[in-house]
Amino acid sequence: MTSPTRWRRRLPDTATSPAAGSPTLKRSLGRIDLTAMGVGTIVGAGIFVITGVAAAEKAGPSIVLSFLLAGTVCALVALCYSELAAMTPVSGSAYTYTYATLGEGPAFLVGWNLLLEFVIAGAAVAIGWSGSVVSALDTMFGLTLPAAITAGPSEGGIVNLPAVLIIGVIVAVLVGEVTLTARITKALVAVTIGVLVLVVAIGAPHIDIGNWTPFAPFGFGGIIGGAAIAFFAFLGFDVVAASAEEARNPRRDIPFAIIGTVLIATLLYALVSAVLTGIAPFATLNNASPIATAFGNLRIGWIGNVIVIASIIALTKGLLLIVYAQVRLMFAMCRDRLLPRGLAETGKRATPVRLTLLLGVVCATIAGLLPIDIVVELVNIGALSAFAVVCVGVLVLRKLEPNRERPFRTPLVPLVPILALIGCVLLATTLDGLTWVRFAVWVLVGIAVYLGYGRKRSTLAAPTITDSTVSADR
Repeated sequence: MTSPTRWRRRLPDTATSPAAGSPTLKRSLGRIDLTAMGVGTIVGAGIFVITGVAAAEKAGPSIVLSFLLAGTVCALVALCYSELAAMTPVSGSAYTYTYATLGEGPAFLVGWNLLLEFVIAGAAVAIGWSGSVVSALDTMFGLTLPAAITAGPSEGGIVNLPAVLIIGVIVAVLVGEVTLTARITKALVAVTIGVLVLVVAIGAPHIDIGNWTPFAPFGFGGIIGGAAIAFFAFLGFDVVAASAEEARNPRRDIPFAIIGTVLIATLLYALVSAVLTGIAPFATLNNASPIATAFGNLRIGWIGNVIVIASIIALTKGLLLIVYAQVRLMFAMCRDRLLPRGLAETGKRATPVRLTLLLGVVCATIAGLLPIDIVVELVNIGALSAFAVVCVGVLVLRKLEPNRERPFRTPLVPLVPILALIGCVLLATTLDGLTWVRFAVWVLVGIAVYLGYGRKRSTLAAPTITDSTVSADR
C-alpha cells in the first residue's frame, strides 16, 4: 500500500482500491449528474449569498472583475484537480490526492482544512437561506419573525432557527440513496438557471449606469479582496471531486465536470453581478439576501416574488450538495482510520448515515450561532490552503512518477500549477488577520489529532493496527 519512499504515501493505483472489508460507495452518477452537482453548488451559494457582501465591503461594481479573477484562479486549480482526480477516482478529493503525492501527514491536514471549508460553507449557505426566507415572509406575506429566532447571539438574537431547521431537512434527504440526491439536484439546477436568466433579462433594462460610478471605489486592492471573498462561490468543483467514488466513469467524467463547472459558473457570475450592482447601489447589498433586496426595491410586481422564491430553492440545493461533500470527505478519512473508522459504516442504501447525522448537527450548531461574515472568510482560507497543496501535489507527482498513466494531464506544467499556486497565495493574503489566527488554531488542533490519534491507527500504520484497536474505534 505504501511507496518505497521514507514517508507514508499511498500510491495513486492503490488509493483506488480500499482495504478489504472497508465500506464502499455505489457508482451510480453520470457526467450530467456530476456537472449538475458542481453547477448546483456554485450557483446556490455564491450568487445568492456572497455577491452582496463582496460588492459592499470589498470591490463595489468592480465585483465583476473580482469574479473573473476568482474564476481564472479556480480554472487553473481545476486543471490540477482534474489530473489527480482522474488518477485517484475515490472519495476524499484533495485529501486523497495529497495522500498520493505528499504523504499521510500533509493529507490529514488537507482533509482537516477541507472539513473546515465544507462544514462552515454549509453553515454560511444555511444562514443565507434563513435570511432569504425571513425576507420573503416579511415582503410577501407581511409576517415578521422575531429576531430572537432568526439571528445568532452576536447579532442580538438567541439562535438562527430557520438555518437549523433547513439543515435538518437536508440531512433527512442525504441518508437516502445518492441517486435521490442526484435527481433532486438536476431538477433544482434547472430552476436555478431559469432564475438567473430572469435576473439578467428583467434586471438589465433597469440598470442605472450611475450605480457603476465609481466602478472600483476600493481600488485594485478592492478587486483582489473581492476576488478572495468571491472565491467562495466557486467551491462547487470540489464537490464534484468529492463524488468521484460514486461516478460510473470517473476517469473521463470527473475532469469534464470539474472544468465545465468552473467555466459555466464564471460566465454566470460575471453577468449576474453586473446586473445586480447596476440596479442597486452596491452599499445596499451588504446583507444575507442581496438579490432579494435589490429586486424588491424595483417594485416590478410578481417577478420579484418569483426571484425570491427561486433563490430560496437554489440555496436549498447548494446546501444539499455542500453537506453531501463534507460527508464524503470525512468518509474517506474515517475509512483510512485517521478518524474513527466506525463512523464510515454504510447502511443498506450504501450511504454513511452516522457521518451524515454527526456533521449535520455540527453544521446546524454553527449556522444557528455565528454571523455570516466570520463564516465566509473561514471557508475561504480552508479552501485556499487545500487548493494550494493540490497544485504542489501535481508538481511533486510529475517529478516522482513522470511515466505513470494520467487519463487527464494538466496542460503547460509547471506553468499552470505555479500560476494556480500564486493565485491561491495572493487571495489568501487579503483575508483578515483574525481569520488567520482562527485558522492557525484549527491547524494546531488538527496536528494534535493526527499525532495523538490518526498516525497510530492509520491503515498505513499496519501491522501495529489490531482487531481490538479497530473495534475500539467503532
